[in-house]
Amino acid sequence: MLFEQYAGKFMTACRRYAKDEMEAEDILQEGFIRIFNNIQQFKFEGSFEGWMRRIVVNVALKSLQKKKIQLSEIKENTDNTPSLEPYAFNHLGEEDLLKIIHRLPDGYRIVFNLAVIEGYSHEEIAKMLNIQASTSRSQLVKARKMLQQQILEMQKIAV
Repeated sequence: MLFEQYAGKFMTACRRYAKDEMEAEDILQEGFIRIFNNIQQFKFEGSFEGWMRRIVVNVALKSLQKKKIQLSEIKENTDNTPSLEPYAFNHLGEEDLLKIIHRLPDGYRIVFNLAVIEGYSHEEIAKMLNIQASTSRSQLVKARKMLQQQILEMQKIAV
């Protein structure tokens, strides 16, 4: 079946936005319900997979909005963040990276997922989250710094 081949890909996306596996499954199920209910709206003007992914991501964002997730401004002293050597990323598996991303504060994680993984522009993210594009940029910079620090900590433990 067509949707079975996409379920794994979309479940991965759902996990990035959800707090746990059960919430991710709920998001995926709601996403497929919306896809089935709106299939007649697909205009064959782009990728079917992209259209479905956008619906699933929108369902995930609406789920977060229902829980009143706010984009937080976390004050931290990150001026002294050491630069991360490129080889640090080569030693991380996909699951390790997803765990690190999942530990980010909600606002950082959402913007990071939308910008880096989903490929949305800051202007698109701003519209989706009802924020300023500059807030999206700021959240992404802070998310990257926090990820760097967490990866460095993992490197220290591994060595």
